[in-house]
Amino acid sequence: MGNIVGAIVLGVIAIICFVFSYLQFNEKGFLFNNAYIYASTQERKNMDKKLHYKQSGIVFLLIGIIFLINAIDIILQTVWLVYLVIGVVIVAIVYAIVSSVMIEKRKK
Repeated sequence: MGNIVGAIVLGVIAIICFVFSYLQFNEKGFLFNNAYIYASTQERKNMDKKLHYKQSGIVFLLIGIIFLINAIDIILQTVWLVYLVIGVVIVAIVYAIVSSVMIEKRKK
């Protein structure tokens, strides 16, 4: 019973991440991006938000995939899906770093 509850909770979190991803890709709602959150009011006005929305959309998509794979792993009780999760986590971290650097280079 505990496994089912855990899988449902992870599935709900995955769906929430997918919704945030969808909203970010469509440039709707609050921009969940550190560059935007920590920017001053003047910097926010001059910022190209499209690139930051795209970056946040991709990151939320990857996070949603991570939670979804974890939910599936709980249901199927496999060992190998953990390695897939680790791979997606690495891809998400590398993407976040590389895309942040590329966005900063475009500003200059």
